Amino acid sequence: MTARGRPSSVEAIFAAARALLDEGAPISLESVAERTGLTKPGLMYHFPTKSALMDGLVDHVARSAERQLRQRLDIPIEEATARQRLRAYVRWAIEGPHQRSDLVMFGDPRLVEQMTHRWTEHFSPWVHVPADMPPAERARLHAARLLADGAWLARASATFPLDDDDQPDVLALALDLVGTEDS
Repeated sequence: MTARGRPSSVEAIFAAARALLDEGAPISLESVAERTGLTKPGLMYHFPTKSALMDGLVDHVARSAERQLRQRLDIPIEEATARQRLRAYVRWAIEGPHQRSDLVMFGDPRLVEQMTHRWTEHFSPWVHVPADMPPAERARLHAARLLADGAWLARASATFPLDDDDQPDVLALALDLVGTEDS
């Protein structure tokens, strides 16, 4: 569902919801309205249900990540090869500052299936490995993505994140797995 209304109110709602997630607090229409300084009906003008709010929040977080990914890719994604897209993804996942609210798709156990589906739609273009690649190349690309996913999850969840000293070496290893266009 698309949010209605003034962008400033919607942005404030997203900022409040992210702050709650970053603090480990539950998301509800009430908690977000209170944090934003809106009434619950005022919040519901933009997001009539919690499901609509969470869908909007997933899209908001994913669009932010996509902007960061595009900054790591020198060409439009439609023109990029699988290796170029995955190199950008690996860099984003391992280098980027990540926070707990990046894991928004897990923010409500009752909506996790719907939210992970939405998240997957946003990220599929970045991590898709063509079926017609040789198996060894496909395996390397999948391994690099899974390594990057682990680094991203560790940083976002603050569960055994990479030390700053180790990050460049892990990034180099992951990029080596991705390879270059002529490898």
